[in-house]
Amino acid sequence: MEWNREQRYRRWEDALEAEQMQLVTMVNQCSWRQSFHIQPVTGLLNDPNGFAYYNDEYHLFYQWFPLGPVHGLKNWYHTKSKDLIHWENVGVAIEPTNEFDSHGVYSGSGMEHDGQLYFMYTGNSRNESWIRTPYQCLAVMNEKGQIQKHEKPVIANVPDGYTDHYRDPKVWKHGSDFFAVIGAQRSNETGTIILYRSSDLTEWNLEGELEIGFKDFGYMWECPDYFEVDGHGILLFCPQGINSEGDSYQNIYQSGYVLGDKLNIQERTLVHTGFQELDRGFDFYAPQTMEAPDGRRILIGWMGLPEIEYPTDKNGWAHCLTLPRELTVRNGKLRQSPVQELERLRGNKAEAHLLIENETRQVEKFAGEVYELSVEFSNFTAEQFGVELRAGDENKTILKYDTLAKKVILDRSESGELAGIQYGTVRQYPMASETIHFRIFVDVSSVEVFVNDGEEVFTARIFPDAYSQAIRFFAQNGKSEVKAVKYELNTDC
Repeated sequence: MEWNREQRYRRWEDALEAEQMQLVTMVNQCSWRQSFHIQPVTGLLNDPNGFAYYNDEYHLFYQWFPLGPVHGLKNWYHTKSKDLIHWENVGVAIEPTNEFDSHGVYSGSGMEHDGQLYFMYTGNSRNESWIRTPYQCLAVMNEKGQIQKHEKPVIANVPDGYTDHYRDPKVWKHGSDFFAVIGAQRSNETGTIILYRSSDLTEWNLEGELEIGFKDFGYMWECPDYFEVDGHGILLFCPQGINSEGDSYQNIYQSGYVLGDKLNIQERTLVHTGFQELDRGFDFYAPQTMEAPDGRRILIGWMGLPEIEYPTDKNGWAHCLTLPRELTVRNGKLRQSPVQELERLRGNKAEAHLLIENETRQVEKFAGEVYELSVEFSNFTAEQFGVELRAGDENKTILKYDTLAKKVILDRSESGELAGIQYGTVRQYPMASETIHFRIFVDVSSVEVFVNDGEEVFTARIFPDAYSQAIRFFAQNGKSEVKAVKYELNTDC
């Protein structure tokens, strides 16, 4: 259906009870509902927001439009967890209530301060002519989960030289001061990041642009996030408007990072080794990180992209969030690994050790639609080898390594119903290695692949039929040794 402006800016309570019930029923009957990923109860989920540890729990919020699979009047929806794997839906946390966020509570971040959880977010406001004015707003949650907005924005103006694309504040503390980075668009329609400083989270002073060496790298930078890992400074951001280059930048919008020295706050500079994509797959955007109580840096991203239609749209919902990933730095590169807590989901175990040669082989007990799979290929002479996931008569998702091109390849051209086909159905990335190890998490409608201990990651939504549950190993024009371990996942515990 076509959604007009009036429909997009309705609230949940504006819908009749019959409409609400019909939507809930339609969503729950969808065969692609996930089993262990965060997903919306109805409607559209996008950016993760306010990710923080507070009052002995992980708190995570996300952008939510409840009435359908489109971008409309956004709320922050609240979910929380004690262990990063079992999430409890709390409900709407922040909704549009005043002139500063009248047309949407947009993305932002959270941090604990003085025994409370502070949120800084972008309020989206439009006038009668539909001209946007962004405000950076503050809200505070107490130990009882009650949230109170500040009456006025803490940053009420867009500085000269920038457009109304000015959003997504991410806050952190350094020494006695607080800092925030905001994604922005210059008046010449190039992207950048703006730095602010505060002593109390309420009065903010403009420091200026971050200088990271990119003067013309896309037309807008969204969702910035600065943090430090293992002595390195890391800046995440999502540049829009980057042309594809070879195997890189294949999605409609990109998400990546620069890694180098720690941010020089006084000079607003970060010396780095270049921009790298965070995820080589099809469906990853708007990541946000937080520091766990034990010091780990944890990332969660939106498993989806703007302006792309997905097969679940017809079922009244769209998108989910990625698994939580721990970030480390090795050999000057950011690595992502599934958080160790996910091992608690492991149930029945199956193992296989085989030699495959010029064949595709299905192994007993290696099947399902929800599982964790670890597979290592070694001593290979084959030109291509890999694994088929969610395979059946009509569908399969192919993950393979091409030894001639020395590339890891994820092919979802036969994965079932497709999304974003205008941006291709294959993703690949160069990698030279004597062994190839895939750690794969398969949910009902997604695949997350961690290659060689998180050196690269591929994320994809897939929409196969319910009968496609086989796991098949293959080698073409040669042979490969295969060691595989599969775990059923206890997602209801």
